[in-house]
Amino acid sequence: MDKKINTTEVSVREIIESKLTRYFGISPDEANEDQIYKAVVLCVKDMLTEKRSAFREKVKKQHSKKIYYMCMEFLVGRQLRNNLMNLGVDAEYKNALAEMGFDIEKIYEHEPDPGLGNGGLGRLAACFMDSLTTLDYHATGFSLCYEYGLFKQRIIDGNQVELPDSWMAEGGTWLVPRTDKAFTIRLGGTVHENWENGNCTFTYDNYEDVRAVPYDMMISGSDCKAVNVLRLWKAVDMTNFNMNLFSQGQYVRAIQETSNAEVITKVLYPADEHDEGKLLRLTQQYFLVSASLQSIISDHLAAYGTLYNFADKVSIHINDTHPALCIPELMRILMDIYSYSWDAAWSVVTKVMSYTNHTVLPEALEKWNVSLFKLKLPRIYMIVEEINRRLCADLWNMYPGDWDRISRMAIIGYSQVRMANLSVAASHTVNGVSALHSDILKKTVFHDYYKAMPYKFTNVTNGIAMRRWLCFSNPGLTSLLDETIGPEYKKDFPRLADFKKFENDSAVHERLREIKLQNKITFANYYQNKTGETIDTSSVFDVQVKRMHEYKRQLLNVLKIITLYNEIKHNPNGNYTPTTFIFGGKAAPGYYMAKDIIKLIWSLGEEIKKDPVVRDIIRVVYLEDYNVSTAEVLMPSTDISEQISLAGKEASGTGCMKFMVNGALTLGTLDGANVEMRDAVGNDNIYIFGLNADEVDDLWRRGYYSLNYYMNNPRLKATIDRLQGTFAKNSFTKMVDYFLYSHGVADPYMCLADYDSYMNTFELMIKTYHNKDAWTKKSLNNIAGAGFFAADRSISEYAENIWHLTTVK
Repeated sequence: MDKKINTTEVSVREIIESKLTRYFGISPDEANEDQIYKAVVLCVKDMLTEKRSAFREKVKKQHSKKIYYMCMEFLVGRQLRNNLMNLGVDAEYKNALAEMGFDIEKIYEHEPDPGLGNGGLGRLAACFMDSLTTLDYHATGFSLCYEYGLFKQRIIDGNQVELPDSWMAEGGTWLVPRTDKAFTIRLGGTVHENWENGNCTFTYDNYEDVRAVPYDMMISGSDCKAVNVLRLWKAVDMTNFNMNLFSQGQYVRAIQETSNAEVITKVLYPADEHDEGKLLRLTQQYFLVSASLQSIISDHLAAYGTLYNFADKVSIHINDTHPALCIPELMRILMDIYSYSWDAAWSVVTKVMSYTNHTVLPEALEKWNVSLFKLKLPRIYMIVEEINRRLCADLWNMYPGDWDRISRMAIIGYSQVRMANLSVAASHTVNGVSALHSDILKKTVFHDYYKAMPYKFTNVTNGIAMRRWLCFSNPGLTSLLDETIGPEYKKDFPRLADFKKFENDSAVHERLREIKLQNKITFANYYQNKTGETIDTSSVFDVQVKRMHEYKRQLLNVLKIITLYNEIKHNPNGNYTPTTFIFGGKAAPGYYMAKDIIKLIWSLGEEIKKDPVVRDIIRVVYLEDYNVSTAEVLMPSTDISEQISLAGKEASGTGCMKFMVNGALTLGTLDGANVEMRDAVGNDNIYIFGLNADEVDDLWRRGYYSLNYYMNNPRLKATIDRLQGTFAKNSFTKMVDYFLYSHGVADPYMCLADYDSYMNTFELMIKTYHNKDAWTKKSLNNIAGAGFFAADRSISEYAENIWHLTTVK
């Protein structure tokens, strides 16, 4: 590995001072915290640039294969602390800034979280870029440079309000504009086929050209040679500014004419309840893949001068279906620009493309209306249509007369373009993200494809950036691990298993409890600084933070809290354990049920807050605008990690792994990665409840009637009945309808079926919590068992088994 960056506190101070002088024209005595933050970022970018140049020289000599990772989101979190620690210079910068009169912790707070993602998909992509770099693989991530992110969440009287996330004013400091690497993207119009001497060419009329300008963010790794790049595309209108309109005083119209294209990269996941939103999402996806593929091919030609070895030197990974248009777009480029035959182009595409599926929910398997698709991407539709024709012809040969099967496997069907089928048909490898999820894909979602092409399917269980989520976020626990098992685990996380040797060590137990308490105090201070409100650090921290969705079953958690509320009201002198229930997550702007769940949680919290009897025993906290930075403080403080999705619905989850390695105990169903977590720590160290995936399927087949559970369980009945009243003057009777009387399927995620098991298991956890040694031993075993869930392991499996990469020496 490379030696640590050669810095001293004196040289660091000199470098910072030179940045202040050059870029701000001030001395350190005149500088404020914001200017110091920007000066330090400039210093770190210089270090990364120098290191990247050395890495690129190694790449050129080795001609190593490269992975291009396509994803609509990369939830990278703040970069300054991460980069300083990865480069091994955090102590030097901390001391140098202290000498200058600045607290580095306050400097860190000047950096906003980049608005480049929403939830688990984006965070996984960010973890993977960290591991690709740390393991010295040559990689580039591709996404869009969202000017206003997803949205800034505000909770006003329980209602989620979406505001623009203007992160780029400060967070954009990390981005390097590469106007020399810009490309043109063609949208809409009419396509004409022109045949001459047996060759077909295509001409376009009435199209719109948009310029894609890349902004590069350098990605550091820990103790490694590599620095890789996350390339983010920004849309720029190519229309000439209409000076005549402006001169005539029509200022707004003149500006509008040049800003239409720039809407493409304004917001992540625009609302799509209307055709305009659907068209914008489709445009975003094509813009991403077209710009990225043009960049990939340009770089390959610059390195090798030919596309002959393209499939040998390039791997392109489609992370979920959003970038699936890579497939027809690469076909278009190879055929229309480089004169490949169909068969030759298809051979290249199917050798370089691989696909990760992240969901079994039908609504999340993207499908595009054919008429909208043809309107925005006419040439791409022609190619998709031909891919579908050839696929169906091949399937007919395999399954003559089996129209139902062929219809299910078709890429175009019922006036829709099915992006998941396109991804499976064209990729050489398709993987799920947990053992259970991959098994479900083969049995249900892609069963027909699995029967026809079993060789394509595999599993790679997700992993997390352990250095960020353990070493950087939990310094107290990291110090204890360093003392007990040595620091080598930081590059070989299965070594965490050595910590199990201390499971009966009372001194280690006491240290773990001290660390957990200090982490709770740290989070409580963080929360108080944000909101002005206090949290009882002696209470149990029971946490469910994730995207707001019915299948995540925040509602089941709410039913539990209402049950406790009822019981405390009925028997205020009972023996209760003070517990703080913490929620966080955003609802999609058009997902009104998820917004109603947020309002219910907030209203329940307000009702409890007003009650002098209940508020000292239980508390409900909703974290506004939950993000990576909040998670880094919250997860080390957590006692109970709620992973309670209906079995068979969660693909994997990665939050569960972050809580686990920080010593939280999981309360969960046998869903997603929970299954493998149980295997890693044993049944005694995880709290599993509820139906498993097979039992869920069996209950649906037999007929699920939630009303039966309500009528036959007095405790549950009292809880549901309480919903018919009000919380904080808000009525939630429609939640009662949702659980019991829905015109579709009442209680579609079986909260009532799992309620009794959930309550019993939670109560068992609380009972165990009072046995300090037993609880701490379980917590220790979770830390020791977490090594398998490192992103380093996931990336090694992708690199060896799917992408066939070698490290850069």
